Amino acid sequence: MALPSLITPPSTPFSSPISCSYKIIPKPYLNHPSPFLSCARSLSPQPISISAHQLVSSPSPLLRNRQAFVVHAAWTRRSKGDQTKKPNRKSWKQRTDMYMRPFMLNVFFSKRFIHAKVVHRGTSKVISVASTNAKDLRNTLPSLTDDDACRTVGQLIAERSKDADVFAVTFEPKKNERIEGRLWLLLNTIKENGIIFV
Repeated sequence: MALPSLITPPSTPFSSPISCSYKIIPKPYLNHPSPFLSCARSLSPQPISISAHQLVSSPSPLLRNRQAFVVHAAWTRRSKGDQTKKPNRKSWKQRTDMYMRPFMLNVFFSKRFIHAKVVHRGTSKVISVASTNAKDLRNTLPSLTDDDACRTVGQLIAERSKDADVFAVTFEPKKNERIEGRLWLLLNTIKENGIIFV
């Protein structure tokens, strides 16, 4: 049984032929219970040459899926025209950030006391509160606004948050607010007591 000759493209300096072979089973052997075992010795393999250019020309399925993913991801972004038509529409981060980082730390410094609390953003439920204006701290601390008061508030917030099974919080400083001084001291105390900032 003669095979039609395959036409191979002209060889280039960077293409290397790859040889592979296959076997043809005659029709009388097709009804045999094990045709591959019976006629494997009687048939001689016939080589077929395939150039590397043919293999590189068709992209792999993984590459096609990656290209499709890139195109699909590009459609999820908002165009400039969409932003001008709907300026009040929330972005993807604004819509999902409440669920990705549900617990937020709020810190307030006044002239007389320090107040901190952890709030669940989805339900606005207060998880833990610590303030130097509370009865248990107001009469025991020598000063309600110094560094020792910041360390005490940070330690109480960390312990009460862990009692409520909250081990990760987020803190977003206000506009033009720097994390330094008493604020840095309070946040560092919370971190040292086992709370992770995300």
